[in-house]
Amino acid sequence: MLSAAGGTHTVRRGDTLGAIAKKYGTSISALKSANGLNSDTIIVGQKLTLTGSAAAAIHVVAKGESLSTIARKYGTSVRSIKSENDLKSDLIKVGQRLKIPGKSKVSDPAIHIVRKGETLSLIAQTYGTRVNTIKEANNLRSDRINVGQKLNIPSGGSRSIIAGGSSLLAPVIAATNRLRVDSSRWRYIVCHHSAIEAGNAEAYGRAHKRRGMENGLAYHFVIGNGRDSGDGEIEIGPRWKKQLQGGHVRSDKVNESGIGICIVGNLQNHRPSTKQRQAMNELIGFLKDGYSRSNAEVTVHKLVDKNHTVCPGKYFPYDDLKHFA
Repeated sequence: MLSAAGGTHTVRRGDTLGAIAKKYGTSISALKSANGLNSDTIIVGQKLTLTGSAAAAIHVVAKGESLSTIARKYGTSVRSIKSENDLKSDLIKVGQRLKIPGKSKVSDPAIHIVRKGETLSLIAQTYGTRVNTIKEANNLRSDRINVGQKLNIPSGGSRSIIAGGSSLLAPVIAATNRLRVDSSRWRYIVCHHSAIEAGNAEAYGRAHKRRGMENGLAYHFVIGNGRDSGDGEIEIGPRWKKQLQGGHVRSDKVNESGIGICIVGNLQNHRPSTKQRQAMNELIGFLKDGYSRSNAEVTVHKLVDKNHTVCPGKYFPYDDLKHFA
């Protein structure tokens, strides 16, 4: 149940006109008309005028709902709802009134609030600026940043990420919004490399079927290297679309409750590309924010199947995973 009154909405990462219209009980055409838009393109940080009853809101919790299902319904995140309502846990009760944030605390183009999994490098890429520029603007002596920390983004920096997430994450957001994801099921997120330079989700899926895997592709996501799919392109496997267990490790326990992410390439010989690394971090951050257990373990293949494999290779960016601990 939603109640609302007039106002504005500041476009945040993950927003589309369709999602905003649904959230506020209006239509895309009404939003476009009220804001003089000639296309469906919107930019993070853009302020949209809401017409009539299209404004931010109170949601009354219904039987069977969870924070993750409510977040998906309104195109926001579990973290944003918890912050807006001062919730210390994911526990909610039928009949409880929740404020649905009408704008994101990270949507201001001049201030960025650090989220779990973010690094200065990723934030700099997001705003089209440089790490040293952000460090100088915030008097930072090292690259270390903390979740919740407010960073001044220099005036020359504006988000290069379009609504719907970055161009890398947008397909994942769109596909996942159509799914019923039981976040309590997913206890692990396991990173892999393909150990070969060629291939994509389709090719690996065929290979895995030939090896007797009934559900084909062993991983839930594959991140391309620019050869057989785009550099940093996140391909969504059937196991995620159908919410099936993985087949990417030997451990049955981890397969049953573990999301598998494969970076295309042999990371025993070289580092992943900048876009592959960005895609991996954004994907893990997205999955940790309402689509897996809040304490889900982010790990790698060789730590799950010890003494069996070097996957994901010595040049995998292991330090990135510390941000998700």
